[in-house]
Amino acid sequence: MAAPFGRLCRAGRCTFHCGEAQGTLPYCCRSEDEHFVLQVHILQTNLTENDQGYQTSYLGLLFTHLYFFSLKATGSQIGMIVNSFTNIGVAMIIAFYFSWKLSLVILCFLPFLALSGAVQAKMLTGFASQDKKALEATGQISSEALSNIRTVAGIGKEKMFISNFEKHLDMPYRAAIKKAHVYGLCFGFAQSIVFIANAVSYRYGGFLVDTEGLHYSFVVISAIVTSGTALGRASSYTPNYAKAKTSAARFFQLVDRLPKISVYSEKGEKWDDFKGSIEFLNCKFTYPSRPDIQVLKGLSVDVKPGQTLAFVGSSGCGKSTSVQLLERFYDPEKGSVLIDGHDTKKINVQFLRSKIGIVSQEPVLFDCSIADNIKYGNNTKEAAMEKVIEAAQKAQLHDFVMSLPDKYETNVGAQGSQLSRGQKQRIAIARAIIRDPKILLLDEATSALDTESEKTVQAALDKAREGRTCIVIAHRLSTIQNADIIAVMSQGLVIERGTHDELMAMEGAYYKLVTTGAPIS
Repeated sequence: MAAPFGRLCRAGRCTFHCGEAQGTLPYCCRSEDEHFVLQVHILQTNLTENDQGYQTSYLGLLFTHLYFFSLKATGSQIGMIVNSFTNIGVAMIIAFYFSWKLSLVILCFLPFLALSGAVQAKMLTGFASQDKKALEATGQISSEALSNIRTVAGIGKEKMFISNFEKHLDMPYRAAIKKAHVYGLCFGFAQSIVFIANAVSYRYGGFLVDTEGLHYSFVVISAIVTSGTALGRASSYTPNYAKAKTSAARFFQLVDRLPKISVYSEKGEKWDDFKGSIEFLNCKFTYPSRPDIQVLKGLSVDVKPGQTLAFVGSSGCGKSTSVQLLERFYDPEKGSVLIDGHDTKKINVQFLRSKIGIVSQEPVLFDCSIADNIKYGNNTKEAAMEKVIEAAQKAQLHDFVMSLPDKYETNVGAQGSQLSRGQKQRIAIARAIIRDPKILLLDEATSALDTESEKTVQAALDKAREGRTCIVIAHRLSTIQNADIIAVMSQGLVIERGTHDELMAMEGAYYKLVTTGAPIS
């Protein structure tokens, strides 16, 4: 009877495992697809963020969290855990069928195995939480050091950054030593329980054979030992479970986060007759990363369609912040920004930004051809080569591009590393021109250029401003003397406004800035 039953059990288990494999393979394939989708979702969510520190350090760690969550604790791992618990259930049924007494004796040891796994999971989860905080700090340190490597080398602070990095890694190192002891003790305890259970079960099984004529003691013992082995195998996934638990918490914290300003939302106002008038009404604003410092304290200024408004003032007075409010990277805490009479809080974000072109102090180029970098500015995502050349000509770029061997197909390198700053700036201007914006933002676009490059870029900017509402953040006052309105800012407020001649006649802060270069207080 035992032999046919054993063959039946083996056949049943073989069938079960074949079916399990058939079901697991598609699941694993789906797991890879889901992992990709989750990564894309993370990227989409973080592209709505405006905090660079958050993006550089925290985003990288989130992909690590996603790895542990989606690969280390799902997919094939789930299949193995289900397999282990299925083995436990089947083994228990077989054991109790043949001898409930022997089964109960051996089962007394299983709680110890479960206790070992629970202690291991509890302690390793705590360690994983500590590691996460330390690794976030080290990620920020390394990101800052590597992204500013020339500055670090120039001031000779390499050893300081390395020392700071090592100091933050000291905690995970000590935690790793503790983890090794905890894991070793729990693993050793779990393995010893198996051997102790074997010894007791064989002794008691022999007793039952002698007193009750039990003929299936080895079947019972094998079944229980199989269940114990399966339980031990399931508990071996505890370290991954601990990491996945922490990672899942951080991951879902990101996924469930709703940005205040959604780039992907279809809601919001749109209109055809976009003119480009701009008005700041008593705007007050504080950056989320610096809640104790109010940058704008009641900014009020307006500019009509086609006019040029220039902001001047000392660093930190709120010039660049006003531009970020206009682009709706942030919303003012109090007051409002109006475009053609529409509050920017109610305007569709994609529509608003499609009407704005920006040229910043440090031009950002992508690792692709000159033509592709210019095309990125086009709202329709595709642009004919004629449009690219036309934009390049207006940006004083075409002659330079035609002198290159590959012309418009020339790769600019990572972050435009193959080009000079002036050349990169003109590509950025062409990228802004090709989208034909109604509003053009120039954030100190010529402040970092040499004299010769500045003349070329300034000529391109003057051409680009024609027929557009333009806001200029000025570093060199000579570039904004022809502006229709010059707004002098100090501590988040406009203290003077007017044309160059009007402000010079007032002999106020602007007059002192022009004649003596004295900072605006």
